Amino acid sequence: MASKIVSSLFRLAFLSILFIFLFYSDKFNITFQYPGLPQSDNWFVRFAKTAFWLLLIIEILRIFYYGVVKSKAKGLIANIVTIAVPLVVTVIFLEIIFMYIPQSHEGVLSKASRIWWEKYWHPVNALGYHDKEIKPAANKKNMLFVGDSFAAGHGLKNVSERFSDIVGESLNKEYNVYNLGVSGADTRDEARRLKEFPVKPDVIVLQYFPNDIEKVGREKGLSLAGAQPYADLKGLGLTVVSRFYLPNFIYWQLPHASFSTFENFVQTAYTDTTVLNAHLKDMSDILAYRDSTGAKMYAVFIPFLFQLEKSAGYTRPVEDYLRKNGVTVVTLDKEILGIPEKDRVVGKNDGHGSIQLNEAIANKLLRIIK
Repeated sequence: MASKIVSSLFRLAFLSILFIFLFYSDKFNITFQYPGLPQSDNWFVRFAKTAFWLLLIIEILRIFYYGVVKSKAKGLIANIVTIAVPLVVTVIFLEIIFMYIPQSHEGVLSKASRIWWEKYWHPVNALGYHDKEIKPAANKKNMLFVGDSFAAGHGLKNVSERFSDIVGESLNKEYNVYNLGVSGADTRDEARRLKEFPVKPDVIVLQYFPNDIEKVGREKGLSLAGAQPYADLKGLGLTVVSRFYLPNFIYWQLPHASFSTFENFVQTAYTDTTVLNAHLKDMSDILAYRDSTGAKMYAVFIPFLFQLEKSAGYTRPVEDYLRKNGVTVVTLDKEILGIPEKDRVVGKNDGHGSIQLNEAIANKLLRIIK
């Protein structure tokens, strides 16, 4: 029995090397490269980690069997081990299970959200957009939707559920519809992507959200405290939560950076003339592109979904600027108020628009466009 325990200890030593390679590779400047990095959590990497945990369970149970059960060991240590081993094995099994549970999240912060991204963020075309490939029909006009994660459809399991695709399905006989939405995009980035897109539009639909001013605000010296992931963790807690799936999932079910902190940042940004003017300058680049193509332009303003009145107050200067420059501004307060609060978003940890909200946006856009 002693020889079997010794052989298991040798295998555990080998597994410890594998553990470091799989979970702490960054400490040795080793990175795993795969499509979708860093948003996606690659299935093959997770499978390798699963194999590691299963091998570890086998060795733990083997040592327990020969060291306690078969040897009929008694005493305090044997009792502690008898209690501890099932607990450890249960935790490892839970870790394995949570390596395959997807959950969409604000941004792509949690490990569960990266699993969600890998599972549902399809299709992705040759230009990197969450959309079909570019194959315009010559007898149709072109409609481009541009925006951030709301336009891209973050949190929706199927692109057909997005407001751009609902509009595209309804106007299929008249328009080629393309979605240029990118998570985290701001107005400056959207202007650049419009200019670089190989299809020239007849219609531009800009999706606007109050945080579109965030990057400009940071550039002009505004700070957003507590916005970094895991900012409230240090030492061992940070290591455990950031590298392992079960504690990571639990961590992200709890509240962290408060909305009020971000709300104060946004309020300051829209009332600071230096920040606002820089933001409107970026917006003017989109307008200049519209003018160069002769396209009709709509701007869909999606507010903070639980702070409708405040959102409208923040973004009104942008709305007014667009209206003065011939853009049809589409607001959604009445439509959103008609949706119960819990049905406005895709989930507990993801405040992006639900299927019901996307349908409401699409229906209003269709009424205006038609």
